Amino acid sequence: MDNKTQAELYASVAQEASAVVIRRYSSSFSLATRLLEKPVRRHVENIYALVRIADEIVDGASAGCGSEPQAIRRCLDRLEREALDAAAGAYSSNLVVHSFGLTAAATGIGPELIRPFFASMRTDLDRSAHSTASFDEYVYGSAEVVGLMCVRAFLLGRPVAQERVARLDAGARRLGAAFQKVNFLRDLADDYQDLGRSYFPGVAVDGFSEAQKHELLDGIEADLSAAAAAIPDLPAGSKTAVAAVHALFAELARRLRRTPAQELLTRRVGVPDRAKLRLVAQVWCSQLPRPLLRRRVDHPRPGLHAPVQRLRQLPPVAALLRSHR
Repeated sequence: MDNKTQAELYASVAQEASAVVIRRYSSSFSLATRLLEKPVRRHVENIYALVRIADEIVDGASAGCGSEPQAIRRCLDRLEREALDAAAGAYSSNLVVHSFGLTAAATGIGPELIRPFFASMRTDLDRSAHSTASFDEYVYGSAEVVGLMCVRAFLLGRPVAQERVARLDAGARRLGAAFQKVNFLRDLADDYQDLGRSYFPGVAVDGFSEAQKHELLDGIEADLSAAAAAIPDLPAGSKTAVAAVHALFAELARRLRRTPAQELLTRRVGVPDRAKLRLVAQVWCSQLPRPLLRRRVDHPRPGLHAPVQRLRQLPPVAALLRSHR
C-alpha cells in the first residue's frame, strides 16, 4: 500500500470515527443529519465531533477520569493547536481532529472561527457567572461559530451571491444561539449544582421564577423565528435537515415553556424519541411533492402518526426510522 492509499484509508477511518461521535452523543442531531446529502453530512459530523470532544474535555470525561484543572486546560490548549494545524492541512494522530482538518480545508473554516470556539470553551474553566457582554461573547464562540462552520459545509461547491451568504450566516448565528440558550435552560439545575455555573446574566438559579423563564423563552423564540426565515435560502440538500433540527429545538422550547420554573430545578426536560421521529416526519413530508404524500399505506401500524406511516415507504427515511428504534 503506497503512502497516498494509506492517507486515504486513514482519512476514511477518521471520518467514520467522527460519525460514531454524533451517533452516540446526540440523538437529535444524529437524527437530523441523516437528512443531509452525504457529502455535507460527513462534514457536519466532522464539525460536531470536534465540538463534542472539546466539551468533554471541559465538562465531562476529562474530569471523570480524574484530570486536575491544569491538566484539563493543557488538554484543551493542545486540542486547539492540533485543530488549527489540521485546518492548515497537517496530519493529526487524533482521528477526530484529522477529520475536522479535512472538513476545514475543504470548506474554508479557518482560525477566525476556530479560535473563538476554543476561547469560549476556555471560559468554562475560569468563569462561573456572566455579564450580558460576556454571555453574548460566550454564545458566539460556543454556538454561533459552529453554525457558521456548518454554513461553509452547506455551501461547498455552490456559487452563491454574497447577499445570500450573509442571510444564511445571520440565520445560522441565531439558530446556534437558540440551541445554546435552550440547552442552558434545560440544564439549569445541573450546570449550577454540578458545575457551579450560572450562564444567564442576572438570573439567580435558587430564585428562578416563572417571569424569568418566560423572558428567556421569549428571547429563544425570537432567535428561532429569525433562524426560520433563513432556512428557505439553504441548498436543497441541507434545507430539510436544518428545518428538522429547528423543529426539534422549537418543540423542546415549548415543553420548557409548559414546565413550571421550579420544576426545571429538579428534572431535565426532553423530547421523547417517538416525538422526535414524528417531528422529523412532519418536516420531511412538508418537503415532498403532493402526489408522493398521498401514497396509500397498505398496512399502517396502530398508533403510529400518519406522516411516519407515509415515510416508512420511502427508502432513505425507512432506514433512518429503523436506526432509531
